[in-house]
Amino acid sequence: MLQKLPPITAWSSALIAALVGFGGTVALVVQAMRTLGASVEQTGSAVTALCLGIAITGAAMSMKLRMPIVLAWSTPGAALLAATTPGLSWQIAAGVFVISGLLMTILGLVPVLGRWAQRIPPSVASAMLAGVLLPFCLKLFEVGSIDPLLVALVVTVFLVARQRVPLYALLLVLVTGIVLTLVRGDITSLPPGASFGVLLPVIPTIDARAALSLALPLFLVTLVSQNLPGLVVLRAAGYSPNPGPLLVGTGFASMIAAPFGAHAVNLAAITAAICTSDEAHPDQAKRWTVGMIYAGFYLLLAVFASTLVRVFLALPPAVIMVLTGIALIPALTSAIENMLSEKSERDAALVTFLATGSGLTLFGLGSAFWGLLAGFLALGVKALFARRASKPQTT
Repeated sequence: MLQKLPPITAWSSALIAALVGFGGTVALVVQAMRTLGASVEQTGSAVTALCLGIAITGAAMSMKLRMPIVLAWSTPGAALLAATTPGLSWQIAAGVFVISGLLMTILGLVPVLGRWAQRIPPSVASAMLAGVLLPFCLKLFEVGSIDPLLVALVVTVFLVARQRVPLYALLLVLVTGIVLTLVRGDITSLPPGASFGVLLPVIPTIDARAALSLALPLFLVTLVSQNLPGLVVLRAAGYSPNPGPLLVGTGFASMIAAPFGAHAVNLAAITAAICTSDEAHPDQAKRWTVGMIYAGFYLLLAVFASTLVRVFLALPPAVIMVLTGIALIPALTSAIENMLSEKSERDAALVTFLATGSGLTLFGLGSAFWGLLAGFLALGVKALFARRASKPQTT
């Protein structure tokens, strides 16, 4: 019987992946939900629903497909939501999550849409993502004017860890920030709320402006920065997944969890690489069990989600801003690399990046929408002049 159990490396890999995925960016998720108007209890519900969506959907797909399907929440999507102008109602936010999940589900159901999605210029999509992430990374150093010790210590730990133990860098940064706060005695009493995970549903409200300004960009950044890289990780590990069922499964899970506050359930990339490697399980045919164990750890996190949320809400705002900024540096680096990779599209990418990063809000539509629009217009102008230049000159 013992020989049938997964090896210890499967358990350790799944645990590391869960801790890195959750601990590295949960502060950002909490910040995003609070920006969208969620109460303490609703924020706890959001994190609980995300953990349950990751656990249940990931376990079901791992068992059915016999692959280590490792899921996560959309970190870039959370950054996009955290950059939203405060004042959006929680019901409209839930509607945004439903629409984004619906778009992902439709994308997986209609193959032709999947082929069209692959034609979205990565430079423009990455530029929008970079523009969303930049303000958070800048705030990291802005905090240095009021708390230089915190910023200096956290950045130093991050840089050293990225060189020596890159996998644990964000986890070490999180521990450093919390320990420093405790040593100083800056942590406040925990806000009142549930001790265990709760699910508090609301009736989603569909708002056209929010759909264009938030749901569409949320769908795009989740697709480009999470689901597509997640598929690449699976293929690199020797699997041949059909993208359709994975997109449908994660999109449907997002829709089901949306009324409880979950913004997006999607394929993981970095943490998936931990669970799909040979080190996690030497037998590729049995490596799907690592996905099951990973799902089990997220189920455990769901049980204590409300308490964990209350702990983060008790941290000083400066600490939250620093932890958020540090957590997004790797994503910003990747986005900038991708947006500048195609030399012929750099003008369009830079226009997208600057428009998104500006925080422009016009006609009730946020900067992510205007950044995408500016980028696509720039590409259209480029294509128009390219066609004119290719036409033979007549005399």
